[in-house]
Order: sequence, then C-alpha cells, then structure tokens
Amino acid sequence: MATYIESSTVLSGEQEKSEIQAQLDRLLENSHFSHSKRFPSFLRFIVQEVLEGRGEQLKERTLGIEVFGRDAGYDTTSDPIVRVTAAEIRKRIAQYYQDQGHADELLISLPAGSYVPHFTRRNAETLNVAEATAISPLTNAKPEIDAEHISSLPASPSSRLRWFTGLGIASLIVLLLAGLIWTHSRSSALDRFWAPVLDAGDPVVICFPRSQTETITLRNAASPEVTRLFQEQMNTVMVDDLQPLVSISGLLERRHQRYILMGEDKASLTDLRQGPTIFLGAFDNAWTLRVTRGLRYRFGNDLDMKHFWIEDTRSASRWQIDRNLQVATNNYRDYAIVARFVDANTGQIAVVSAGIARGGTVAAGEFLTQPGNMEAVKASAPRNWSGQNMEFVLSTEIIDGRSAPPKIEATYFW
Repeated sequence: MATYIESSTVLSGEQEKSEIQAQLDRLLENSHFSHSKRFPSFLRFIVQEVLEGRGEQLKERTLGIEVFGRDAGYDTTSDPIVRVTAAEIRKRIAQYYQDQGHADELLISLPAGSYVPHFTRRNAETLNVAEATAISPLTNAKPEIDAEHISSLPASPSSRLRWFTGLGIASLIVLLLAGLIWTHSRSSALDRFWAPVLDAGDPVVICFPRSQTETITLRNAASPEVTRLFQEQMNTVMVDDLQPLVSISGLLERRHQRYILMGEDKASLTDLRQGPTIFLGAFDNAWTLRVTRGLRYRFGNDLDMKHFWIEDTRSASRWQIDRNLQVATNNYRDYAIVARFVDANTGQIAVVSAGIARGGTVAAGEFLTQPGNMEAVKASAPRNWSGQNMEFVLSTEIIDGRSAPPKIEATYFW
C-alpha cells in the first residue's frame, strides 16, 4: 500500500526529509519547472516550510509576502498571484508525473484549496480506494474495484453513499486531468515555443535596435506641403525593425504578458539578468551579436562589410548576402536566425529574432508570431523538443524590398 507522509506535522525522520528533498530537486530540474523562476521558488518555499514543521503557516497572504515580496496589507482579491501560481504548479506537477519514468517516484502534490504540500510513497502493487482517491489527481492510475472491495462495502446507505461519492470525485478528477493532458498535447508549436518565456513570471525585455540621425523634417501647420530641415541628434527605429517589434509585442499583449521596450544602446547586463529577453536585429544590435556568438549558427562579415553571413560552426555551410547587390537592386535572398535558449551571460531565457539585413528580421518576426510557420519545425524536431534549447536558420526572398514568407534552412536542438 502507498504510504502517506503526513505534512501538517513536523517530519522527524531525516531519511524522510532527504527523500522529499531529493524528489523536489528532481521536479525542479525538469523542463516543466527549470525555465521559470517563480514556480520553483514557490514550490521550494512551501516544501521547506513543511519540512521545518511550519506547514500550518502556509496561507495566501503569508506566501504573497514571503515569496513574492508583497506588502503586509496587500489586497489578495485584486492581486491573485499566489492562487494563480499554485494552480499552475498543480498543472505542472501533473504533467511531470505523467512523463515516462516518474510513475514510481515519491509523489509531491499540492491539493486544491490548500498551500500545504503532501508527500506519498507509491511503491505498492495495489492501492485501496481511499489512497487512490488521494493520488489519482496526479497520476494516470484509475481506481480499481475488485470483488473483495465490493463485498466489504459498508452496509448502511449513508456509508455507501459516501463511498460512491468519493469514488465519483476521484473518477471526475482523473477525467479532468486527462482533459488537461489532451489540451497540452494539442497546443500549437508556437504556444510551446513561447511557453518558457511566458511562464517565467517576470516581465519580458524586448531589446531592439536604434539608429542615430542628425536631422529631422518638420511640416508647416498651415501648409503641410512646406517643410523645413532641422539639425537634431535623435535615436530612431527603422520601419523594417518596427514591424517585428509591433508583431512580437502584440503577441505578448494577447497573452497578457508584461514587457519592457529597451533600446540596445541603453540595455545593460543588469537589465538583461532580470528576466527573459527578446533580441531583435543582428548587425544593428550589439547584444544580439554577443548572445549568439557561442551558438552553432552565428553571424559574421568581412572586414570591408561588403559581405554578411550566417555560418554553421560545425560545418562549411554559410548563408551569405552581398551588400552591394542588396543596395543596388533591393532584390536579394536574406537569411535570419531564430533561437530560444538559456543564455550563459544572463542566466535567463533569450529569444533571438534577427536577420542579416532588415528583410530577414521582418521574416523572423513573422515566423515567431504566425502559428503555421512554427508547425514546420515539428517535422525535424526531437521528442520533447519544446523543453530544449533550439536554433533555426531561415531564408526569405526580398522582392522590391518586401519579404516573402520565411523558409527553414537548418535546425538544431540541444
């Protein structure tokens, strides 16, 4: 039979504590948790409180203050961060135990309506009905009833009613969990690409390129056709960079994700260490060149800056454009890098959307915001690809300065 470790009292056994701590580490190292700061912090805190015998203090307001730094008098009704985080953790725990290889591990669960975690050893061949009811929300096992259980049902109608009610609730939870897993499996490739960024719990920085200009043209209010040129030092955003900037910020808006717009000339390493960052543009964004320098696919150019390329550091492959051809005809083939990985410099998730020229950046932004584009990745992706680092090389035909739909030239997962 499965052994339940009571979590509302002090856990006196050091072996029990070590077992729970080891299982917690396994959970938090898994991709369901490792790409987030908020969820591991929350789960580690509540487990540690129970191990120290303070489980009865795990209330919503306490967690808001201790884990999320809220003021002592904050309004839990208008700020549901504790409830939202707990709900997401329950979902991720369920997903973890559904993955192969975790079925026999010690179960860490967070019952609905509570912030006190429970711990259950699942090393038995069979479970009785009461234990199955407690465990089934987080496993794929369904409660089984054999002849022995039926013959031993309580004789009184009220007892039988309670027994069947408990069984019905357990079955309902199993069905709800199955629906949750089915929904996750049906999520689009684009949703799965963005999930680690959106689940991080921190505002996303969009680091975009800015160009310096020394003149500005102003129009006469009475006669708009009359213009005058003024000397003025300004930082500007090019139209082709503005398009992916608007598309990606719009995607974040639709998903209710907070974000910060930050020019690459103003961004510091301290800024980029606060949460996930999306890097737009390549040769006009120093940060993009820095964070992609150690990747398999990276940007390069000759000393005269007449030729720019993306190179494969593991082969002789190179995707190149001729600057003179680009300027003279505005008809050329451009290339871009799209990537999502944990950056060694910041310790945070980095997303790159950068073309060699501006047309490539436009195509990369389209690739990252249109669901159909990302679906093509799944054909060459490994199992559980969405939890891995990844990098793609894209191409696009530029015709009269306009980008055609992006195509995938190369992919790499690690």
